[in-house]
Amino acid sequence: MKTVYLAGKITGDPQYKKKFFRAAHELTAAGFVVLNPAMLPPSGFEYAAYIRMSAAMLDECEAACFLSDWKDSEGAVSEHRRAAAQGKEIFFFEEWRQKLKEAAAEAGQRGLQYAT
Repeated sequence: MKTVYLAGKITGDPQYKKKFFRAAHELTAAGFVVLNPAMLPPSGFEYAAYIRMSAAMLDECEAACFLSDWKDSEGAVSEHRRAAAQGKEIFFFEEWRQKLKEAAAEAGQRGLQYAT
């Protein structure tokens, strides 16, 4: 199983937990082991501490998956640079999800061809 760090905008997004947990659920269902920074407690640490914890999570993963709003987040932009500098596989959640849907539709079409 491939380990993946999930990145996107957290600070200033009151719905971040829902967004991150939905994406993490889909990635997990597809066979990834997901490290999700939205699982960190929402308070109790300085911003710099959250950045260090997230960096440690990213460093331990083989890949990084970026949610659609990642460019709106200073932290996620920094994580993208860090992942690229480490040579990690980088992919974007919405593109990955679309490719998965297209592959499923194509497989379904092939199945229909074999059934007839």
